[in-house]
Amino acid sequence: MLATLVRDPFNRQGWIYEEKYDGYRIVAYKEGDKVQLFSRNSIDRTERFSPIAAAIQKLPSRTLLLDGEVVVFDRKRVSRFQLLQQGKSAFVYAAFDCLYKDGKSFMREPLSSRRPIMEAAIVVDSSSVLIPSGILAADGLQAYRVAKRKGVEGLVAKDLASPYVEGRSNRWLKVKVHQEDEFVIVGFTQPEGSREHFGALLLGAYDKGKLCYVGKVGTGFNQESLSSLYRKFRSLIRKQPDLVDPPRAKDVTYLSPKLVAQIAYQELTEDNKLRQPVFLGLRDDKSAREVTLPGSSQ
Repeated sequence: MLATLVRDPFNRQGWIYEEKYDGYRIVAYKEGDKVQLFSRNSIDRTERFSPIAAAIQKLPSRTLLLDGEVVVFDRKRVSRFQLLQQGKSAFVYAAFDCLYKDGKSFMREPLSSRRPIMEAAIVVDSSSVLIPSGILAADGLQAYRVAKRKGVEGLVAKDLASPYVEGRSNRWLKVKVHQEDEFVIVGFTQPEGSREHFGALLLGAYDKGKLCYVGKVGTGFNQESLSSLYRKFRSLIRKQPDLVDPPRAKDVTYLSPKLVAQIAYQELTEDNKLRQPVFLGLRDDKSAREVTLPGSSQ
C-alpha cells in the first residue's frame, strides 16, 4: 500500500499521523524460525539486514507478516538515507502495519485494528531493533509542526478506517517537510580541477511516459562514491540520450536510464528543474521507469 503525495498538511477526524522515514520499505515475513525480508521490487534483503531478521525470528508469533521501513537514525533520532547507504550504523525496523498473524489475514480489517495488532506483535528489545512507527501528534496540523521542528522528512497521514490495499491509495497521504525524491541518472559531465571520474550527474524523471531532464547534481559525493558510481557507468554509456529535452552541453556523457539516485533538494522550479540538489545515494528498490516527476499523476 503506497501513500499519495499532497502539497499541504491537513487535519481530519479519524486519521493517524505517522513520521515519514527516510529508508527502505521492507515487508518482513516470519514462518516458524524462517524469516525473509523483501523490498518493494521483491529483492531479498534478509542477509543485508540480518540483525532485523534475527530480532523478528525471536518474536513469539509462529506466522507474521509486517510492513515497515528499515532506517538508520542520527544522533538527533532522525532517519538518514545516507547513513543507511553507508551501512556503518545500527539498522532499525520501524513497523507500521501487520497484514497476517498466526494463521489469520488482517488486510481487510481497518487500520484501527491492524496497528494495535502490529504493536502487540513486536517486542522492543534492549537494542531497539524493532520499533513501532512514531506518531507525531493526534492533530494533523500539529503533526506537521512537530515534523518540521524535529527535522524529519515529513509525515504520512492514514485513514484509520482503511483496509490494506495493494497500490497507491488516497487513504494514505504523505506530506513532505524536506524535499527528497528519486531521479534517474541519465548522464554525467567531465571532472574539473582535482575531482576524479566525473563532475556532476545529469538527472531525469518520467512525465506522461517521456523522460524529461530536471538538472544536474554535483554535490554529496566523496572519493569512494565517485569511484563506485563511475564503475557502474561504464556498461551504460551511450551516444544519444533518452531525454526528450537534453541539455545543451558539450562535455556530457549519456547513460542508459537504469540507475536511480536519491536526491535532496530545495525545490522543483516551475520549469521542472532542481534547485540546490544533493546526492544522497543509489536506490535499487525502485526501477527507473517508476520514477516520475514529483507531483505527477503518472
